[in-house]
Amino acid sequence: MKNLSVSLASLAVATPPYAIGQTEAEVFLRNHYSKILEPKNQKKMLKIFTHPSVLRRHLAVKDLECLVNEDPDSRIARFTHWAVELSSQAILNAIEEAGLTKDDITGLVVNTCTSYICPGISTYLLEKLGLSDKIRTYDLVGSGCGGSIPNLQVCSDMVKRNRNEVIVSVSVEICSATFQMADDLSLIVSNAIFADGASACVLWNRPGKLKLVASASRCDPKHREDIRYIYRNGQLHNQLSLQLAKFASKTVTRVVMDLLTSRGLKHKDIKHWAIHPGGEKVINAVRDELKISETKLQATRNILARYGNMSSPTVLFVLREILQNGIASEDWCVMVAFGAGLSAHAFLLKA
Repeated sequence: MKNLSVSLASLAVATPPYAIGQTEAEVFLRNHYSKILEPKNQKKMLKIFTHPSVLRRHLAVKDLECLVNEDPDSRIARFTHWAVELSSQAILNAIEEAGLTKDDITGLVVNTCTSYICPGISTYLLEKLGLSDKIRTYDLVGSGCGGSIPNLQVCSDMVKRNRNEVIVSVSVEICSATFQMADDLSLIVSNAIFADGASACVLWNRPGKLKLVASASRCDPKHREDIRYIYRNGQLHNQLSLQLAKFASKTVTRVVMDLLTSRGLKHKDIKHWAIHPGGEKVINAVRDELKISETKLQATRNILARYGNMSSPTVLFVLREILQNGIASEDWCVMVAFGAGLSAHAFLLKA
């Protein structure tokens, strides 16, 4: 049977109510952890937190004090509660935006990397939202900040196989559930940029906001140790290389070229770029490698400033901002995300 076209019917996001500015976050860390930091890293921490690229973030906590000496059982309970809560908010908003009801949903795919529960988040969402227990559900883990695009690839394939499918794609991360602090620049940077949030998309075989035209992925395992979560004493710790911007931008460029050449397109044909805001240095490196103008990065920088890096949902926050600003009919858009692995993923979209 001929493959069916797939469109993005709707896109919604959700963040927890607690928001912090960078000054408040830096003071919290200094008050609780200055004794374990070398003077040079205390100076670096202040410089990082006062950089204007990130201004505000949302965290799934009642207050910052709950992060101090949070035991593993409390942490997984907090992750579970907020992952389900934020995902539910995003799903309900996406369904309403698409003009659907819960009974119209035939499939649900959820990705996360900031904790692990079994059964997965999808089962909690079925229960909380009253979705049919007959719909197909999938839980994806381990893709890091790039996870939303493999999720969309799975959802797109589901729609292509059956014209009646209406699939919900959910990306949710509670990065604060991986909070750690030590005299380690990776952790200092992580605590300055990461935040919590969720996104939900409805995909179907009808006209929508954007057509999902093609996708591409690359994985470069030689950089696995440069961007990943590792376990120490049974808990996740973020590990980031100081050279991340350099090699991530090169992998991103390769996957974008794979995507464009497969459709006979060039950079100049792309009017809109939804690029994952992995941090100021990474954004700059991707811009320079791809040779795209600064004006096309405004949505990426806006989301980083207002929300920080929420891992996998973040690129969909960027895409939503682009949609809100307006895309003309027939415009091309490339969505790019990258993360643990090192992996990079791209989707070609058309209005």
